[in-house]
Amino acid sequence: MSEIINIATQCLKEESNAILGLLPRIDSSFEKAVEMICSCKGKCIVTGVGKSGHIGHKLAATFASVGTPSFFLNPLDAYHGDLGMVTEQDVVLAISYSGSTEELLRFLPIVRSKHVPIIGMSSSSESLLARNSDVHLNISVEREADPLNLVPTSSTAATLAMGDALACALLHRHHFMPTDFARLHPGGDLGRKLLAKVRDVMFTDNMPFVAADDNMSTVIEVMTRGTLGIALVTEDRRLLGIITDGDVRRAMQRLGKEFFSTPAKQIMSAAPKTVSPSALIAEAGEKMNNNSIHSLVVVDEQNRVCGVIDSFSCLPGTRYYH
Repeated sequence: MSEIINIATQCLKEESNAILGLLPRIDSSFEKAVEMICSCKGKCIVTGVGKSGHIGHKLAATFASVGTPSFFLNPLDAYHGDLGMVTEQDVVLAISYSGSTEELLRFLPIVRSKHVPIIGMSSSSESLLARNSDVHLNISVEREADPLNLVPTSSTAATLAMGDALACALLHRHHFMPTDFARLHPGGDLGRKLLAKVRDVMFTDNMPFVAADDNMSTVIEVMTRGTLGIALVTEDRRLLGIITDGDVRRAMQRLGKEFFSTPAKQIMSAAPKTVSPSALIAEAGEKMNNNSIHSLVVVDEQNRVCGVIDSFSCLPGTRYYH
């Protein structure tokens, strides 16, 4: 292995260790910080200087993207008119790895005078930033990842990770769902996918229709020909029930030899979960996620089957995608 590869590998190991080192610090202070931001009636104002400022810019954008109104404020700009952006309803997230950045510390008394709560992120609970914060989050690392132990690498990785942990916790506390994400991300491929309608992606070909009196031998044949792993029990295309792979396995175990002659209506799950063809894909995904199911029958206002949407048709990266 070359020296270059060794250095790069060691860098990644150091940064990974720095992030893992934060785990014991996800404690009551972290919970308090989340509650402070959640209970804030204004905005979360993220501030910092230098590399901490760059991280702050990213965190403010992340918070805003998951439903926590937020923006970045450079302390230097605050001295020249931007202080008017800060109100008593806000909360400040102040970032300084050393905890002694002069420009940031000069900003804090001004924030204090407005009775704005402060969450500090630094490498020491004894730092000036920590002592002037209502809540302190420790982001210390054992060493930087560069060979000289000088360049902000592990420390910036840890700061970013702690901020992302806050964002994830806030997302959970706000009950933020894929539909909310869709409304805040209307642009680009992601926005188009989130805002697409069920009718745009539902399956309509080779639908696995069976009648209520069809025996399970016929039902299994229909399910096998299809690709959805379900059978739709219908009458004149109106949905009566659904039979899933799980229903089949449980019925076989319960009925034994009588299984294949049993009519579908005795096996089906009546009143299955459905969705409108005009619903958003994100809404369909939420319904699947909330009900721990992998497909939804698409029906019109007369309960006639229009198609089927499954979890693979929904947005990758969410819990309902498999």
